[in-house]
Amino acid sequence: MKHKVSSCGAADLRIILEIINDSARAYKGVIPADRWHDPYMPMEELVSEIGKGVKFYGYYMGDRLEGVMGIQDVKDVTLIRHAYVRTECRGQGIGGKLLGHLSQPSGRPVLVGTWKTATWAIRFYEKNGFALLGDNEKNRLLTSYWTVPERQMEESVVLADQRWRNLANQLH
Repeated sequence: MKHKVSSCGAADLRIILEIINDSARAYKGVIPADRWHDPYMPMEELVSEIGKGVKFYGYYMGDRLEGVMGIQDVKDVTLIRHAYVRTECRGQGIGGKLLGHLSQPSGRPVLVGTWKTATWAIRFYEKNGFALLGDNEKNRLLTSYWTVPERQMEESVVLADQRWRNLANQLH
């Protein structure tokens, strides 16, 4: 069976949403109750995110989409957005292959935000070369590069790739 990472298109929206909402069930009971909703992401939000410049890529096993990850160029960085793998496909390296594919092309620093209680997500990014940033830098970056409510900022972390850390070290 052929495996590949490829950009997703309009025809993939329903499957992208299915994967996001399936995978996001892992957050239920983990993130604060006031941040959880079902579905985790409605179609209108997905369409809005794409309209704001999030480009989705998928990991295909044959013709079946098994994982998705979005990227969004904001100012001078690339953000990893909405990274999800089907529940039954976790632990197969799909997330790592998507992340590796998406964090190379631009050469720009890459940042990712996630829930601070999603320890499995934090470990995944750390295993893939990202480092957890301190609260002051996290708050500054969330305000500069993301549009999230204050309550979500309180419950989030930001991780940065080596390019960002090199740049930050040069500036200090």
